[in-house]
Amino acid sequence: MSTLAYIHWHPNPIIFSIGSFSLRWYSLFWFVGLALSVYVVYLAYKRSGRNMKEFDTLFIYTFLGIFLGARLGHCLFYEPGYYLTHPIEILLPVRIDDTGWHYTGYAGLASHGGTLGVIIFLLLFCHKTKMHPLELMDLIALGAPIASGFIRLANLMNSEIIGCQTTVPWAFVFDRIDNLPRHPAQLYEAIAYFIIELIIIYFYKYQQKRIGRGFLFGLCIASIFLFRFFIEFIKEDQVAFESEMLLNMGQLLSIPFVIVGTYFVVKGWKKA
Repeated sequence: MSTLAYIHWHPNPIIFSIGSFSLRWYSLFWFVGLALSVYVVYLAYKRSGRNMKEFDTLFIYTFLGIFLGARLGHCLFYEPGYYLTHPIEILLPVRIDDTGWHYTGYAGLASHGGTLGVIIFLLLFCHKTKMHPLELMDLIALGAPIASGFIRLANLMNSEIIGCQTTVPWAFVFDRIDNLPRHPAQLYEAIAYFIIELIIIYFYKYQQKRIGRGFLFGLCIASIFLFRFFIEFIKEDQVAFESEMLLNMGQLLSIPFVIVGTYFVVKGWKKA
């Protein structure tokens, strides 16, 4: 099969290096996505009239929830056999073998775990500040799709979480992986999440009289994970055991979020 008509994708994952320090596209997109989402939530938090001294604490709780949840989610959902026998590697960015410790970075972060983790930590924050949980979840929902979209762009720059083989004219050939045209599933997800962000902003700015607490939160997780459920059909399995499953792990983990999100959308929509 000729691949001349397709997009050959082989970016250098390292932007530049100074001595032993290397700045990677993956890290840059993570930082940009997190910074933009934090800024959007900051503006909404300020507009809500809440005490802005709480915001620094909120940022710490959110960051810990995302990181710990995403890391534990990957280790326990996708590679439990390995990580339960190598617990140190769950929290440290290393691989340990007979030759010693090797820095690898955090090679596995799961969005489902990150979402669950941030919800748990936000509930702890609400308990501390006496803030209504759904009020806070709605504010976080204003920025969450931005971070999700940039994370998928980071995956694209790393040529990871690739799509299945295809003949569509916009197919990507991930030269670092193989010589086959594939769906740029990471790009599909990034675009979808940015569109979801615009939809959420629309409801926040122009439909305040029609929505109640929890609507934006529900819309965020229901739409993101509903798209995630269907995009998995054109993505390669992330781990070997998924090839024997009717629905892969990403799809199974998405279903509860879609159900919960839909519940809050229905509950939060006010009849005219």
